[in-house]
This record gives sequence, structure tokens and C-alpha cells, in this order.
Amino acid sequence: MKWGIVSTGVMATVFADTVRAMDGEATLCAVASRSMESANAFADRYGIPGRYDSCEALARDPEVDIVYIATPHNHHAEDMKRIIACGKPILCEKSFTVNAQEAREVFALAQEKGVFVMEAFWTKLCPVYREVERVLASGEIGEIRAVTAQYGYTTARQARKFDASLAGGTLLDIGVYAVGFACMCLGYAPDAISSQLIMNDAGTDAIDAITLRRGDAVAQLTCAIGAQIPVKGVIYGTKGRMEIPEFKNPQVVTVYAEDRAPYEIRRPFDVNGYEYEIREAMACVAAGKLHSEHITPAQTVAVMEIMDAVRAQNGLKFPFEK
Repeated sequence: MKWGIVSTGVMATVFADTVRAMDGEATLCAVASRSMESANAFADRYGIPGRYDSCEALARDPEVDIVYIATPHNHHAEDMKRIIACGKPILCEKSFTVNAQEAREVFALAQEKGVFVMEAFWTKLCPVYREVERVLASGEIGEIRAVTAQYGYTTARQARKFDASLAGGTLLDIGVYAVGFACMCLGYAPDAISSQLIMNDAGTDAIDAITLRRGDAVAQLTCAIGAQIPVKGVIYGTKGRMEIPEFKNPQVVTVYAEDRAPYEIRRPFDVNGYEYEIREAMACVAAGKLHSEHITPAQTVAVMEIMDAVRAQNGLKFPFEK
């Protein structure tokens, strides 16, 4: 399929590099940016013929089969609505929207217009998670009682990452990984949510501490921009545990069970991990589906609802929200 990319930033570059490494499974045929200079520079770099200054112009290109959106969070909902109106399928970068209401509106419009839309939550499609699911189903580590996830990094782009006008902050940038991981383990309807956010001078969140409870299990999640925290997820059961380094894009899991020695399961990426969401989106579109069965609208909305609750508990509201 021929992809159009909306944005020329970091994730757009990662996406383009991934497609280019997929040996012809997909191609890049158009790019859009608010600046034609930026669109042309990106297109020249990747040999992309179509160059546009708006997502609508890109979506009207008859060569474009499907669109990848990598704009800032605050643009996602409107960009998707414009592209849906043009009838083009969408893979939208996470966090899917700024809040759950925007997500519901986008999915409702997509359903009405018969257009495929999927959140680019690549974590869930990493092959090693099929092994995690198998081990959990086997009962090898017993029943889940606790889940932990941590992730933090430092960056010279803090002003951009924390910008409230762009729905910046840790939660929507990387907290979504931890929340999504917890939901993958415990389900998407927690019985209780509690949280503490450490705010920064920009009025957004720098450090997030979130606890989710579901039945007899609890998830404890810690994420930060501005602190170096190793990326790691752990699933604790009544008979053992699974440790997942780089839980947001893992290639290995170590299983510790009562009745056997610890062992590793490795499932290396074909490219870099992003190829699986690209393949999933293309397969769904080819099959005439309106959504993925692996990353469903209900799951995307549920994660947004949890993050809405966390923000509400801590009084975090972006200036453009009503």
C-alpha cells in the first residue's frame, strides 16, 4: 500500500525509515506539513513524490491508500476528522487524542463514513507479547496479583515536550505506554484509579505515579520526562513472575516459575518493532475492516478515559480544553 505521512517530525522520520526497511511491503507516496519547505525537504530525503501543506490536500491525492498521522497530540482529532471526510484509512500515533471524548468522536465519525482508523500503539503488536499471553494462559506463573511498569528519560527538548498548548507532558507522551501495558495485563476497566503528578513550570506533568486496581490485582506505574528511569515491566503471579525489559517495545521476556529454572523467550523484530503496526493496519484495510481486532476502538477509548481520570485527579487541564 502507498502511505501518506502527516508531519515531518521525529516519529514521521521513524515511520519513514521503517517503511523503507520493509523491502517493498509498503511505499511512501506523499507527505504533508504546515510548511512546504519542510514537506519538500522530507520528501527529497525519502524520494517521496507527493508534497502538501495540509492533511486535506494529502488525503485528496488519489495515489494515497492510507495515512499515518504523527502531528502533536492536540492536532490528532481534527487531522483525523479531515482525513476521514476524504475517505482515507488512518493509523494515528499515540496518544490517540487529547481526551476520551475526542477519541469517541473520531471513532463515531469513522464508523459513520466507513473508514478504517487505528491507534499506533505498537507495543501491543510486538511478537514477544504473544508469548507473554501464552505463558499467562498456561497458568505457569499463576494468577496475576501485581503489575509494575516504569519508564523515564531526559531530553534537551523539554520546552517542546512540556508545552501545554500542544497537550504536552509525561502522561500523554509516555505514560500511555505504562497505562496500556497495565491494561493489557489486567483488562481495560480498572475498579479504582489513584495518582500523583509532579508538575513543572510549564503547567504540565513531569513525573507520574499511577496505581490501578482490578479485582485482586494492582498495577503501579511510574513515568517521567527529566529523570533516567530504566524501561521495565514486571507481571507478578501467585506462582512466579515475568520480567519484560523495554516493555514498550520488547524482544525478550524472562519467566520465573516455581517448578522450573528461569528461562528467556526471545522474539526479535524484523525491523525495529514499528513494522507490526504498519502490517496490521494494511491487513485490516485490505480485508475491508473498519478497525483492528488487536487494537480496538474500545481499548483506545478506555486508555484515554484512565488518563482523563488521572488528569482530573491532579487538576491538569490543557488551555484549549473546554
